[in-house]
Amino acid sequence: MSKDAGKKDSMISTVKWDRLGLWDKIRMYTESVMPLFREKSLFSDGTKQFRNPPEPDPYEDVTIRLRALAGTADLATLVSGDKEYSMSVAQENELFEYFECTIPLQDRKISYYFRVVAGGAVYYYNQLGTDTVRNEEYDFEIIPGFHVPRWAKGAVYYQIFVDRFYNGDTSNDVETGEYIYINQQTSRITEWSKYPAAMDVGHFYGGDLAGVMKKMDYLEQLGVEVIYLNPIFVSPSNHKYDIQDYDYVDPHYGVIVKDGEGLLKEGETDNTHALKYIRRVTDRENLEAGNELFATLVEEAHNRGMRVILDGVFNHCGSFNKWLDREKIYKGQDGYETGAYLSESSPYRKYFRFMDDKKWPDNGSYIGWWNHDTLPKLNYEESEELYNYVMQIARKWVSPPFNADGWRLDVAADLGFSLEFNHTFWKDFRKNVKEANPNAIILAEHYGDATAWLQGDQWDTVMNYDGFMEPVSWFLTGMEKHSDSRRADLEGDGELFFRSMRRYLSSTQPQSYQTAMNELSNHDHSRFLTRTNGQVGRVASAGSEAAEEGTDKALMRLAVMIQMTWTGAPTVYYGDEAGLCGWTDPDNRRTYPWGGEDQELIDYHRELIHLHKSYNALKEGSLIALDAQENYISYGRFDSNDQFIVAINKGDSELTVTIPIWIAGVLDKDRLVSLIATDRDGYSLEAEMYDSYQGKVEVTLPPCGGIVLKNTRAI
Repeated sequence: MSKDAGKKDSMISTVKWDRLGLWDKIRMYTESVMPLFREKSLFSDGTKQFRNPPEPDPYEDVTIRLRALAGTADLATLVSGDKEYSMSVAQENELFEYFECTIPLQDRKISYYFRVVAGGAVYYYNQLGTDTVRNEEYDFEIIPGFHVPRWAKGAVYYQIFVDRFYNGDTSNDVETGEYIYINQQTSRITEWSKYPAAMDVGHFYGGDLAGVMKKMDYLEQLGVEVIYLNPIFVSPSNHKYDIQDYDYVDPHYGVIVKDGEGLLKEGETDNTHALKYIRRVTDRENLEAGNELFATLVEEAHNRGMRVILDGVFNHCGSFNKWLDREKIYKGQDGYETGAYLSESSPYRKYFRFMDDKKWPDNGSYIGWWNHDTLPKLNYEESEELYNYVMQIARKWVSPPFNADGWRLDVAADLGFSLEFNHTFWKDFRKNVKEANPNAIILAEHYGDATAWLQGDQWDTVMNYDGFMEPVSWFLTGMEKHSDSRRADLEGDGELFFRSMRRYLSSTQPQSYQTAMNELSNHDHSRFLTRTNGQVGRVASAGSEAAEEGTDKALMRLAVMIQMTWTGAPTVYYGDEAGLCGWTDPDNRRTYPWGGEDQELIDYHRELIHLHKSYNALKEGSLIALDAQENYISYGRFDSNDQFIVAINKGDSELTVTIPIWIAGVLDKDRLVSLIATDRDGYSLEAEMYDSYQGKVEVTLPPCGGIVLKNTRAI
């Protein structure tokens, strides 16, 4: 990589740049970059540097800033509705003037844009950038009173699929033949490293909450700030998105105080004979002991400076659920009412929508989510009791003694039987959660435009598929996130990458994208490392071994570099940091490879996590695209204190680029130092110095190479 970016051009070949006066520098900057005025010189966003306070309350005054290249803007005005606010220069440096005005808010959302007069021309600036015409769809917005937890901005998450993370207590393992689910008796897998089967839902490896607790040292040393647990409540599957009892942790993840005998015989299909299972999941002592263990886990995490969020599955439950009781697990058990599957007179009759009122007993005509009879859809519209119960559950787990730090909401847009009701439900859900724990995060799974839910009255943020996982996957690998298709035309398209990202950022409130869950992999999609092999496949068609063939760890490192320096909350799916591969569900749910980890990749994650956590600019600062071409992107992250430049070359050839770092606020009196760099051979923490010149720096990137640079201000 080049250390010398100070090549002089003919314009000032006889002048020492560092000896020039302020106004000479401004003049030369203006002459050299004025052609770029429309695209790059103006900047504002919703971060604290440009909007203070960044999350104002109703009727509060908010100060808004617009950055312009020094000496280029003759007049700046903020326009909001039919009101115009004159802006004056409040601050300046060698590069920029910062125009400022203060506006009063009411109790409703406002939008605004900037109008700038420069050299006799009129320019408009909004979230789309600078242009001579205005596209009002991309105006900035402020929603008074929309607050998200400060801790969640840029927080580093670690997602754990509990059954596959670590077996800390073998006494609670699901036994082979303990019960039957989806036409298969359960299987206890004793070979930890065994690949998941194509039909894996009833295969259990023994991971549990005790295992999470035993690996707290590892998580803390990695730099994890938030543990996100896939569902932990009582349910018959290993994924637990088919909840059986919302009030209790599954004893197979918790503690079994009272056990029993009675496994199913080979070929037996009647779960009323699954006496061991019935005792385990209905006994109150077992259930309470599991809840106590979870409370202890959260307390331990909090003592280490980490938080814990839970997976909330409220669109549907499971066919084993005590309210339905299709398997007759709860029939005749003390303290449990008759399930709606068994009797029309069940107190839970209205919890589900039955299509045939003449089929009792054993009425299987209930509506299932996407027609899955193991996932009965919850019928909130016809049961106020159910509605209130789930609101109580929402409060319970974020309150003492459990004190979870929020909810990740499964298929949240699908809840209810109408969109209108869906929004009503989530508004009430937010009220309940925030009243119980004002510092709790509400984070939803969603594909597509989530704007309607991100208006400050429902969700805080989303799992960031549109604004992170998909653009990164297409750019670096050309692969769809399930590995179901490949688009060679999208691979390496840097300009498309920035367009996709900008589309998301411009349609999302700043506090939502600062807290958005930025994942490379998760329990629903193929592992990112597998996507680097460029192969279409699933475990049923290609086999497990193929997911590990031809992978490119250098591309994985580039992806992690982007993840840890992009706006949002970087989220590591357990085992990604250790080199775990896998096709999409269920192969993405392989066990963590304890004893077989890729230690270099873990160390690389640890270094980048530490870097991310060390600077507010990488957690809450501004993001700006700098340059893009085939196989190459560069962008800046900055706040009023620090500026970072990230450059990524995913191509197979060395690439020398001249990066316009002035756009990110790097001054020519600054020098740049490399904090971390990666290439085909590995990564390096060696500090190399780069000199900026006339607002630019020259960097040579090796094949499949990336670098993070930071400004160092001369004294």
